[in-house]
Amino acid sequence: MNSKVPTREEAFELLKRYNKSDSLLKHALAVEGVMRYMARKRGEDEEKWGVIGLIHDLDYEQFPQEHCKKTEEILKANNWPAEYIRAVISHGWGICVDVKPESELEKVLYAIDELTGLVVTTALVRPSKSVMDVKPKSVKKKWKDKRFAAGVDRSIIEKGAAMLGVEVSELIVDTIAGMREVAEEIGLKGTPE
Repeated sequence: MNSKVPTREEAFELLKRYNKSDSLLKHALAVEGVMRYMARKRGEDEEKWGVIGLIHDLDYEQFPQEHCKKTEEILKANNWPAEYIRAVISHGWGICVDVKPESELEKVLYAIDELTGLVVTTALVRPSKSVMDVKPKSVKKKWKDKRFAAGVDRSIIEKGAAMLGVEVSELIVDTIAGMREVAEEIGLKGTPE
């Protein structure tokens, strides 16, 4: 069976087939935006990185107990390339799968997935409700308050940054920049002053 590189449209249709939750769809779009930004910054394939970021939580809404495992089944059934499937699965390393991120793409996805949640929450407590005016130092301040965005596993972000050989603060700057590019789609453009 030959695999076929999926288009962004095909990936988004597949995502919407398994996910109806507005917050999960916005999370997928945020991760896609950051992945595209990071691919450009590193001179990598923006389309590939974006599609993988978009589809990374494909099974989460319907199969939270089988997260990543069900995605693997679904993507295989849709003839996705093994490299794409492995990249998607690896973001669950140490949480729900044993597939360790190895490529640059996999490490970036692993590192920024949780971080997008912290940036979203930081934006939502601002009067503007916008990612456009979120400052890295605001995210760092919120980082220290473990009760703030308590569901965000900061240790995963730290592990991801270490795998990439970058400081968490650099990851925060890049994540904010990537999310600003999709602010409209993720509902964080804010209200004009």
